[in-house]
Amino acid sequence: MSNRTTTWWADASRDESNHRQNALLRRFLTKRVGPFSTYYRNLFKENGIDPQDICGTEDLVKLPFTSKRDLVNPRDFVIIPDEEVLKRQWATIRLGLTRGPQRAKELLEEELRPILLTSTTGRAAAPVPFLHTKHDLARLEEGGRRMMELCQSDPSWRHINAFPFAPHLAFWQAHYAGLGFNTFVLSTGGGKTMGTEGNVRLITKINPDAIIAMPTFLYHLLQEGAAEGARWDQLKRIVLGGEKVPTGMRHKLRDLCAAMGAPEVAIMSTYGFTEAKMAWTECMPPDDEGPSGFHVYPDMAFLEIIDPESGERVADGQPGEIVLTPLDSRGTVVLRYRTGDLIEHGLVHEPCPYCGRTCPRLIGKISRVSDIKRLNIDKLKGTLVDFNALENILDDTEGIGAWQIEIRKRNDDRLNGDLVLVHAVAMYGGPEVLRQRIEERFHQVTEFSPNDVLFHDWDEMRRMQGVGVELKEKKIVDNRPAEPLNNHV
Repeated sequence: MSNRTTTWWADASRDESNHRQNALLRRFLTKRVGPFSTYYRNLFKENGIDPQDICGTEDLVKLPFTSKRDLVNPRDFVIIPDEEVLKRQWATIRLGLTRGPQRAKELLEEELRPILLTSTTGRAAAPVPFLHTKHDLARLEEGGRRMMELCQSDPSWRHINAFPFAPHLAFWQAHYAGLGFNTFVLSTGGGKTMGTEGNVRLITKINPDAIIAMPTFLYHLLQEGAAEGARWDQLKRIVLGGEKVPTGMRHKLRDLCAAMGAPEVAIMSTYGFTEAKMAWTECMPPDDEGPSGFHVYPDMAFLEIIDPESGERVADGQPGEIVLTPLDSRGTVVLRYRTGDLIEHGLVHEPCPYCGRTCPRLIGKISRVSDIKRLNIDKLKGTLVDFNALENILDDTEGIGAWQIEIRKRNDDRLNGDLVLVHAVAMYGGPEVLRQRIEERFHQVTEFSPNDVLFHDWDEMRRMQGVGVELKEKKIVDNRPAEPLNNHV
């Protein structure tokens, strides 16, 4: 790593990273966010904060958190410069002196004019648009290039991007990763565009070295390809995004790859979200070793891990909620953004045991606060149940091919108790054996068993999950009637 201007993120000491992050944050807040973001200009004023008072990342605690419920008026979060203020900034004056007025204007337009819109998926709330400028797309490209390096890809390889064509981060991150790494990437558009048969046929023809996809959809493609006798024997990497990737899912994907002639596939997961406007990946682990954790770029973002109840920062290696502050973003910007994502073993700063990089890493399973649901089941009335844990135990249960958890009301009556149903496809061993195994594993984690385990064939399960149709396959479905708006009980 010889170019320190572009690779310090990967090998700097913690002190050096802190020093550089503080400088990036000060410039970002004073030159771009403070003057040109309506929401944060008002927030600073209401809380008596001068952006110059934020001297570094430690001072971010002076700012209130931002969450999805604050994004009522998305335009207020967009960096929209006041031309007169921009002209008076020394950076603008210097740019005009060194590059000439016309070129300075062009460069500022490239930095600040929104040209791409992505959007949140809108499962728990209405979709929220996030705007990107050419400056942001350069960051997305550089972040994607780093992901390719972390996964030990090769520019000569053939890559398949099987994320659906949509204004969502996963597709665009994979697309710009290919540009940044200067490598061949063929985007299939997922299931909606070419269907399962078309995807399998095209991937078989390309015989790629790497596939980038959502885990449930790729599992479906591998099953179909294996059933048809397809050979994907050049496959060396699988990079997954958009869903959690439990250990059981990794094992299933490896087994299917081996059946198709690729027994040495390395599987890496990624973590990203629309509001970050970037994604991070695990590095390639040695054989039979566990995941490395998601490698975070300290020149692009600062992450805090907080106690979700108190909002206080927690120590390195401690669980908590992930909070994001970008350090060099344009377009739509959010500060101290509460993701609602819980990280099992927190953020660590020691060198990665696999690749040696010193950048921060998110360690352990990531779960959603929204997937912790309150249930009224017999003796467990009002109990909070972590469905993230149930996802992991189902994916890790021997003999289960695919599954969906459904929550509904008994007799579809809002005043009755809740029912938890597990829909499953049995791979082997017989339905009754699998039913007993599922019930036992549920009880170990949640102290209750599902009300019923219902078995389906593969086609029915794929339809229920929305494989190839939904942007994210439906693994947990809450079919309980919505509470009335005037319910204060």
